[in-house]
Amino acid sequence: MEGIFSAWGRILNGYTPALSIEITRECPLRCPGCYAYGDEHLGGGITLREVRDFKGQELIDKFLGVVDKHRPLHVSIVGGEPLVRYRELDAILPELAKRGIHSQLVTSAVREIPKHWHHIRRLSIVVSIDGLQPEHDARRTPATYDRILKHIVGHKITVHSTITRQQLIRPGYFEEFLDFWCAKPEVEKIWYSLYTPQIGEVSEERLRPDDRARVVTDLMALRLQYPKLEAPKGLLDVYANPPASPDECVFARTTMTVSAESSLNPSGFASIFSLQPMLARASAATTNRSCRMRAAYRVREAGP
Repeated sequence: MEGIFSAWGRILNGYTPALSIEITRECPLRCPGCYAYGDEHLGGGITLREVRDFKGQELIDKFLGVVDKHRPLHVSIVGGEPLVRYRELDAILPELAKRGIHSQLVTSAVREIPKHWHHIRRLSIVVSIDGLQPEHDARRTPATYDRILKHIVGHKITVHSTITRQQLIRPGYFEEFLDFWCAKPEVEKIWYSLYTPQIGEVSEERLRPDDRARVVTDLMALRLQYPKLEAPKGLLDVYANPPASPDECVFARTTMTVSAESSLNPSGFASIFSLQPMLARASAATTNRSCRMRAAYRVREAGP
């Protein structure tokens, strides 16, 4: 309950309790369907590849300046690939802990995660793993299974998996994935989200309405079999019937998204209440789990 009261206190005082910061635009991956590099991700007029990246002490100072200005309870650090800025994060993450802020680093684990980060209080590391090794490696090279398994040693992580249509190729696919990752001592919990296309997108990744229904049915059963799978019924109900717009999504309305762009405001970061980077984890966001959510709200499934 403490998390709920703290979040509502921030809201009533004019603050958003959660802050999501794109710390860099650089990423060695080229994942099919990645929303981050879409034309509308930053609200139109400029794309992430055109944004200037801050580095070094300038990045550290501006990052912490934004945090101190907006006073969030939770900061989600995304990219690009955040580990591209691991040196700056070495300074930023302990400062967030000192401020009593919960931080969440969302990474592909394409490079080694510094071992000493394991001892930083209030830090959670979320590793994106999209399916079993053949599908994941094809989609997310060079952040392959072999690299992930090597780089997570010595850490406790959350696995975040985005379900694409390629993962529906055979019955039992999700069980194989959960059996593999639940057996890893580094894995504390597993999150699933559903791939949802950008407006007008037609792709092999896109889930059709019947695919979405099948996935939700499967996860409803699997959540009872795998303790590490964090998939409460309320969350899956929202996956079955997602909000039609961010105005109907609690998570979208209580999270500010910030991108590394020097020209849009005096702080040196662009404060963007974006439609693109929020996913409908709305029911879960009404509990203290709202401080642990990160995914992508895009558009409601319109049909095949």
